[in-house]
Amino acid sequence: MQQARDFGAESAALDAVLDRLDPGDWHRPTLFKSWTPEDILIHLHFWNRAQDLALTDPARFETEMAPMRAALEAGRGRLHEAEVVRERGPVLRAAWAAYAAEMARRWAAVDPKRRVPWIGPEMSARSAMSARQMETWAHGLAIWDMLGLTRAEDDRIGNIVHLGVAAFGWSFAVQGLAAPPHLPRLELTAPSGALWTYGEAERPDRIEGPAADFCKAVTQTRNVADTALSVTGPVATAWMAQAQCFAGPREAPPAPGAREPQAPSAQQA
Repeated sequence: MQQARDFGAESAALDAVLDRLDPGDWHRPTLFKSWTPEDILIHLHFWNRAQDLALTDPARFETEMAPMRAALEAGRGRLHEAEVVRERGPVLRAAWAAYAAEMARRWAAVDPKRRVPWIGPEMSARSAMSARQMETWAHGLAIWDMLGLTRAEDDRIGNIVHLGVAAFGWSFAVQGLAAPPHLPRLELTAPSGALWTYGEAERPDRIEGPAADFCKAVTQTRNVADTALSVTGPVATAWMAQAQCFAGPREAPPAPGAREPQAPSAQQA
């Protein structure tokens, strides 16, 4: 399953940039809800292990997710993650990186169509791996931003583009709105320069520009106004104003200009 290999590569890319962290950076707030790099790795490690357990031991997965379901209902999801994942700092990094690499190798041999349970509706193994890559890519961007770095993108983000397109209807449903009947035309330039298209060519609603910027919009790591996307038509405009390719309650995209690369820390300057 290529999506598993892409998840492994995404995790490795994030692990590599963590070499740039100074000791104090582990607790330095990023511009993503003030999460620190440590918070981000706790979150990624918790849900990687949960997704892996859903494949290897579905009954145990359901048992172990019961406390998390209760925590999410009580607004304590992050606290529960931190209670379960006890490692911190560089030790956490080593545990997360090793687990993600082994998980990617194991899932690469799984039938992409195999159904696996989840905290929400069950999904295919292919979708599960794409979602783990998406989470790693989206949360990892906050660390690149914190360090004042620009991430070199790869065509593996095609999996995230696909998730974003598949969540077209969800982006309206989570807002309590009926989804428009037709997907806008998408013409997105991949990091390699290839052109990725979705939707019918004659649609008046259009989204054109870098595929990475589309990923930033649908993962809500950037406001669409801070991307190089060209958005035309009311349906495309409404979608990009509220796009959400992840599950859970509705979330508002960051305000324009709220998420930009930060200045390096004093130790790095």
